[in-house]
Amino acid sequence: MFQLEEETKNDLWEVEALYDHCFAPGREALSSYRLRDGVPKVAPLCLVLRDETQTLAAAIRYWPVRVGGAPALLLGPVAVHPTRQGEGLGALLIHESLAEARRLGWRRVLLVGDAPYYRRFGFIRREGVEMPPPTNPDRVLGFELVAGAWQGVTGPVTRGEGLACADGRPTDLR
Repeated sequence: MFQLEEETKNDLWEVEALYDHCFAPGREALSSYRLRDGVPKVAPLCLVLRDETQTLAAAIRYWPVRVGGAPALLLGPVAVHPTRQGEGLGALLIHESLAEARRLGWRRVLLVGDAPYYRRFGFIRREGVEMPPPTNPDRVLGFELVAGAWQGVTGPVTRGEGLACADGRPTDLR
């Protein structure tokens, strides 16, 4: 039995420790972190999963960005504690958070990740979407929360200050 909740300020250091445990040292030097630095995350989409002992099992976060000027969500990181991998917890977080993002009115989601893993959720490679270097273009993936949302959306990915209201809804509906 798992408890799914919005991440709170009290979860911050435990979530950061999970990310440190799951990802290589220097993760914060990646280009996606430069897009997040100093930009408030989209809080209603940042979720934690705890087991029956209240131990953190998995977490996911989202940040607002612009792609060629159009608003988007940047998914990541998503992490599952190594002792809980293979239980479908990452998939649960992705499905639940994408459904909530759609409900809140977001149109598109972007991530940098492993295409074979994320393809099962509907993410595909986004040609013409330019993440800051160094980013392998084959790992730049997108998902449409609204049919046709990625049509004509290309260009550089930039920081998304001011794109999310306190309740998580987008301020720009393009």
